[in-house]
Amino acid sequence: MAEAVAKVARRVNATMEDGRDSLDLSDCELVSFPDGVFRMMRSCTHTIHTISLANNHIKALSSKFFLTFTQLRELDLQGNVLTKLPEAVGDMQHLVNINISKNKLTVFPERLMDVRSLEHISLEGNDITDLPVEKLSLMPSLKTVDVRCNPLVVDSSSLPHQFTILT
Repeated sequence: MAEAVAKVARRVNATMEDGRDSLDLSDCELVSFPDGVFRMMRSCTHTIHTISLANNHIKALSSKFFLTFTQLRELDLQGNVLTKLPEAVGDMQHLVNINISKNKLTVFPERLMDVRSLEHISLEGNDITDLPVEKLSLMPSLKTVDVRCNPLVVDSSSLPHQFTILT
C-alpha cells in the first residue's frame, strides 16, 4: 500500500514540477481518486488536459473530480470497476475523448450526451444492453462510439451516418 501511495505522489509531483498538461495515475492500485491529489494540484488543475486512471480498482468517481478538472480533453478510465459516472460528467465543456472500456457499466451514461465537444466514446467490454442511438445522433461532434463486447443488439439500418458505432 505504501508503495502505491509513493507511486501516486511521484507521478503528481513530476506532473507539477515539469508543468505537464497530463496526469498519469494508471496502474496505481487506486480504489478511488485520492483526496490528497486535489490538495496537491489545487494550483494547476486548470492546466490538466489529460488524465489516465486506467487499470486500477476504482469503483466510483466523485462529482468533485469533474468539478475540479474542468479543462479535461481526454479521460482514460479503462480497466476499473465503475458501474456509473456522476452527473457532473455532463458539465465537461472540453472533453473530446473518454475511454470507459472494461468496467462494470450496465447502462449507457446518459449525461455524456450533454458533452457537446465529445468526439470519441469507448465503452468496449462492459455489460451495456441498450444504446440511445437517436440521442447520440444529436451530439454535434461525435465521431465514434465503441460498444464492442457488450451484450447489446444494434439495428445497423437505423444508424445515423455522421458517426460510427463499433459493434
